[in-house]
Amino acid sequence: MADEEKPDSPESEKEISRRAFFTRVGLGSLGIAAAGTLTFAYRYLSPNVLYEPSPIVNAGRPDSYPPNSVTLDPKMAIYIIHLQQGFFSLSAICTHLGCMTAWKQSLGIIACPCHGSKFTDEGVVLHGPAPKPLPWFKLWLNADGELLVDRSTIIAPFHFLRI
Repeated sequence: MADEEKPDSPESEKEISRRAFFTRVGLGSLGIAAAGTLTFAYRYLSPNVLYEPSPIVNAGRPDSYPPNSVTLDPKMAIYIIHLQQGFFSLSAICTHLGCMTAWKQSLGIIACPCHGSKFTDEGVVLHGPAPKPLPWFKLWLNADGELLVDRSTIIAPFHFLRI
């Protein structure tokens, strides 16, 4: 029986049995799966809030817009237009695929640089793949005499703000 007993040597203590190895691998994979589950559970339960800017834009004083002018606010994607009939505001987003349009003063048109749509200064489609005219936004004066544009309220065309 002395031959059957294994001597305790430093080498036998360093070695790991097959069963212990697979136990450790299994417990490690369960720990990783549990961590992933907790991560997704936390992300599911935490609020998903989008912080968007207000749809109402302060466009400044009316006297800052000269007569017969088209002014682009690229940050808010709107045009403030001052014609003889009065003020109005248009979306600067092309109705074709949502590209930002640009005012071409030399041609007197609003043009989409991406796909070639062209609009009048009143938003009417002149040419191109755009299916609809540029929408008109609600425009009014606040108590301080400044122009406010509501980008969430589309109005019927040719309703001018007369000042």
